[in-house]
Amino acid sequence: MNDFLFVVFPYICLTTFVVGHLWRYRYDKFGWTTRSSQLYENRLLRIGSPLFHFGMLGVVGGHVFGLLIPQSWTDAVGISEHAYHVAAVGGGLLAGIATVVGLAILVYRRRTVGPVFSATTVMDKVMYAFLIVAIVLGMWNTVAGSILTLGGEYNYREGVSVWFRSFLAFQPDASLMADAPLGFQLHALVAFGLFALWPFTRLVHVFSAPLGYLTRPYIVYRKRDDTQLGSHRPRRGWDRVG
Repeated sequence: MNDFLFVVFPYICLTTFVVGHLWRYRYDKFGWTTRSSQLYENRLLRIGSPLFHFGMLGVVGGHVFGLLIPQSWTDAVGISEHAYHVAAVGGGLLAGIATVVGLAILVYRRRTVGPVFSATTVMDKVMYAFLIVAIVLGMWNTVAGSILTLGGEYNYREGVSVWFRSFLAFQPDASLMADAPLGFQLHALVAFGLFALWPFTRLVHVFSAPLGYLTRPYIVYRKRDDTQLGSHRPRRGWDRVG
C-alpha cells in the first residue's frame, strides 16, 4: 500500500499533469484562460486576489526551498537548524494566513455573487475543494509539527524532503513517507491529486505569460479633426456610387 500511495499514485498524477497540459494546449487553446469574473464583481476581488496570489507565491517559495534544498547545504553555509526553523515557521505562517484569508474571500465571493456563482463549473468546485484541503493540511502541519509539537517535533527535511528528491530522481523511497506523520502524508496525497486536476481547470493560466505584448505592434489612435465640426456636416469620406 505504501508503494502505491507514495510511488505509483504520485507518478500517475504527475504524468496526468504533463500530458494533460499538452493535450489541453493542443485541443483547447481557446479554453486556456482564467475565465475572469472581474466584470461581475470587483470590490471583493481587489482584496482577495492579491492576498491569495502573493500568499501562494510565499507558500510555493517555501516548499521549493524546504523540499529541494538539502539540510546539508544550509548547514554548510552556516544556517543553524534553529534559525532555519524560526524563518520557516514565521514565513510559512505569514504566507499561509494571507493565502487562507484571500482564498476565503474569493470562495465567499464566488458563492454569494450570483453571476460569479453561475459561471462556476463543476471542475472549479472540485479544484477549490482540493486547494482548500491542501492549504489547511499544510497550515496544520506547520502549527502542530512546529509549534504544538504534538507527538514530538518532526523534521520533514530528514524525511519528506528526502523522499521528494528521491521521487524526482526516479528512485523513490516509500518508507520515508510511511514514517512521516499522517498530516504530512495526507498533505502530499492531496497535493498530488491537485496536480492531476490542474490541466482541466482554470489553474492552467499559471503557465501563461503575456510575452506577446512585448513584440506586438502599437495600436494607433487618430483624433477626429475638430475644425470640421460645428454647424456644418462633416464631409463624407467616400464618393456616392452612381
